[in-house]
Amino acid sequence: MVTIKMWLIAMSVPLLPVITVMVSSRYRVKVSTLWRQALAWTLRFVRRKVCVRSMHAFVFSNCTHGKVDSVLETFDLYAETHPSLCIGPEMGAALAEVVRRVCPSRALELGMHCGYSSVRLLRLLPPAGRLITVELDPPTAELGEEIILVAGFKHSQFQVLTSSSAEAIPTLRSLLEPDQKPSRGFSLVLMDHDPQQYLPDLLALEREELLCPFGCSILLINRKRRAEALRGILDYIRITADLFLKNSFFVDTVEKDFFFFCCSSMKFH
Repeated sequence: MVTIKMWLIAMSVPLLPVITVMVSSRYRVKVSTLWRQALAWTLRFVRRKVCVRSMHAFVFSNCTHGKVDSVLETFDLYAETHPSLCIGPEMGAALAEVVRRVCPSRALELGMHCGYSSVRLLRLLPPAGRLITVELDPPTAELGEEIILVAGFKHSQFQVLTSSSAEAIPTLRSLLEPDQKPSRGFSLVLMDHDPQQYLPDLLALEREELLCPFGCSILLINRKRRAEALRGILDYIRITADLFLKNSFFVDTVEKDFFFFCCSSMKFH
């Protein structure tokens, strides 16, 4: 049934531009907009299926279980010939550089996808470090968690929450170690979910006092590669830096057309 649906989508999408030309100018803009939305939906649909099904099967079957490097290399090998939601080795190296510099004891990931970034984060956390990762889609969360375990990590090192970021954030305080002081929180946050949620989620993390006041790095990934997609949260971060970080430093690193942002040493009051 899924194959039939995907075949119908593949056959119908190429016809939409022809239909757009045929309709009157009065409706052309609307039809064009619908075509773009249909194309975007189709890409999301196909990529989600690839991520959840094909990528997991490939990595699980071809990597050496218990070997982190093998898991990551197999992810990258798959991405060479298939659509992929992984950030890839180049952005992975940039992520690793930030993690090494920050040395977080607790990290939060919003948008786990297939576990690629989760594995890259976990391999660089200290022995007592812990990662909490949030994924909205249940099948993706389940398979991503399995990949993390395949890479050799244990449940004591990470926890997967299957929910929206907005639902997960208010519950995070209870998931932190009970012996941690109230002022402690996450010193690294990776956002790779819905860019429209980046600013609301950052505000929620601040409101819940979940960001380490002694320094927190926020990593933002914008898959649309458009500056305006992250304009709201970047403007907020810059204003916050100007107001509250007089004795600290603020870094805005841009890679690949606003694909990757790093805001370091943020101190939330």
